[in-house]
Formats: sequence, structure tokens, C-alpha cells
Amino acid sequence: MTKPTNTGGGPLIALGCEGSANKLGIGIISHDPTTGKTAVLANIRHTFVSPPGTGFLPKDTAKHHRTFFARIALAALRAAKVTPSQLACICYTKGPGMGAPLQSVAVAARTLSLLWDRPLVGVNHCVGHIEMGREITGATNPVVLYVSGGNTQVIAYAEQRYRIFGETLDIAVGNCLDRFARTLAISNDPAPGYNIELLARKGGAVLLDLPYAVKGMDCSFSGILGAADILAAQMRAQDKILETEGPGALKEGETRITPEDLCFSLQETVYAMLVEITERAMAHVGSAQVLIVGGVGCNERLQAMMGSMAAERGGSVYATDERFCIDNGIMIAHAGLLAYETGFVTPLAESTCTQRFRTDEMLIKWRDD
Repeated sequence: MTKPTNTGGGPLIALGCEGSANKLGIGIISHDPTTGKTAVLANIRHTFVSPPGTGFLPKDTAKHHRTFFARIALAALRAAKVTPSQLACICYTKGPGMGAPLQSVAVAARTLSLLWDRPLVGVNHCVGHIEMGREITGATNPVVLYVSGGNTQVIAYAEQRYRIFGETLDIAVGNCLDRFARTLAISNDPAPGYNIELLARKGGAVLLDLPYAVKGMDCSFSGILGAADILAAQMRAQDKILETEGPGALKEGETRITPEDLCFSLQETVYAMLVEITERAMAHVGSAQVLIVGGVGCNERLQAMMGSMAAERGGSVYATDERFCIDNGIMIAHAGLLAYETGFVTPLAESTCTQRFRTDEMLIKWRDD
């Protein structure tokens, strides 16, 4: 396809639709081909929050997205002060993610494309995170640590692909934290991982022994989660003993387990693993920059640990706040518009979605460095 022309002479504007998990996001962004500047015009998000001790089921999450899509899209248009006729394209998350929520948003994006007569652009969710992080932070060619509820990857760019150097062998680090939040019946509002972080800040008196599972450039988190669940069961047993027998009922030398120390120990262990494999990737590609993206990337302790490592190597860490690291529509709009500017569109007949869409499958045609 030929590169799109800007007949109006102004910036190209795209609307992005994200709904791969429990967050529904609609974002609108503009790229000015004359100045090279990018402007965030709207970034609206609505989260499906399940009760404490539970996760979010695909069918319930999909229903949430269907319920709120139209009103969030209208709110984004109002916030951006643009009309559908001003949009160059409609971008949506093609994958990866949860099947039913992805499908709901893909159908909604298709509807907008037909209703407004605008081309569709399917976007890789992971690439959206990376490109948004690069745009906001100004990182040039960093090693990327992508950490979220569904993904854990160490990535570096080479020859128009985002190459995966290491990843989780089982569950994602965000999923590990979310599932442990269920074990402790921690609130899911605003996010279970954030509430674990708050508890961890109050801990630190004891670093509990948890498995450390780094295998080459890869990590494993399921065993750590299992061990943390066992410690949580021991904590509940201790609480019962103390409740019935009073202070001093614990055995001599037995460590008093608290939710705060559990959260602290889990964070310290899993984040140390992530720092290790990221440092190894930096050494391999010769980069002094680390860009942390994805919802877990908001965690200040992870940023601090990564910052200490990078500083020792004479490097630096780049990260964004919750507006851009947590799933959002603006990252889909941005990555989609970058692809659209190279001439890429997704035909309506091919506007599918998939739970499996690896980061390195996407051709990064807009980069030639």
C-alpha cells in the first residue's frame, strides 16, 4: 500500500481502542508530519474491578467492555475536541490478551470503522506499550523490560523487529502478584499489584525465603507463587494460635509472618530476578538504557532496583506513570498511527483478534535504525 497523504495539511489523528484485559481504554493522538511532534488529545480509561479474593473472568470483562465502549469513545472525542471525520484511522488491539474482551473491542472498532468510513489498523498490544514508552520518555534504543499481568519479556530492537531475549516460562510476573493478592484477599481497587506494593512498603522486617528461579535469560514465577501461598497458610495458622492462646504461643525461634512481610518478600524476590535478566540483556546488546513498560512498570520498588543496577553500569532507567504504563487506548492509537503512516491498514475481512500475538511477529517498518 502507498503511504497515506495528509490532504488537509494538518496533523494525522488516530483513535485507539484497547481492551485486552480488564481495562477498557480509548485514546486519541495526533502526529504532525511537518514538525514531527506528537500530541495526546484524549486518554480515557474505565476498569472492571472484581471483588477482593477473585480475579476477572473473560465473560464478565467482555460484558463490561461492551457496556462502556460507546460512552468512553464519546468521552474521548469530546475531550480531544475532534469529530470522526477528522480521524485518519481507527486502531484496535489485535492481541495478545483475553479472548472475549479482545473480541468485544475488535467488534466495536470494526463498527466505528464502518460507521465513520475510516480504515482499521490492528495493533500488537506489546508493541503499543513499547512505542508509547519510547515516545513519552525519549528513550532512544533501550533494552525493554515489559512486565504486566499477562506478559513478562526482556526485549531489544534489531532489524525492524523487537527481539525477545528472555521471558517467563509459565505465568507473568503481574499474574503472580495478582494471584497472591487473591490469596490474601487484598482489594482489586485500583489494582491488586498496587495494593501489594503499599503493603510491601510497610514490611521489610523479615525477608522470607522464597524460590529464586532464573534459568538463563528466562524466569519462572509459578513456584514462587506456590511457596508464598504456603507461607500465607502458615501465617493464618499462626494467627489462630495467637488468637486462642495469646502472645508468646509461637515456638521459640519461629518467625512471625505478617501480610506486609509476605508482600515485601515476594516483591524483592521477583524483581531481583527481573533485574538480573535485564542486566544480562544490556551486557549482550551493549545498551546503557532500560525502558520499563507494562502495568507492573508503575511499581516504584522495581524502578528503584532497576535504577541501582543501571547506575552501576553508567546507564539510566526510563519509565512512565500510570497514565501510560497501565493498559490504555493512547498506546494503541500511537503504535497504530506509526504503522498507518508507513501505508499499513487492516482489511475489514482480516480484522480479527488473537490471544497469541508475539512481540517479535510485528514488522517495525517505521524504524530503520
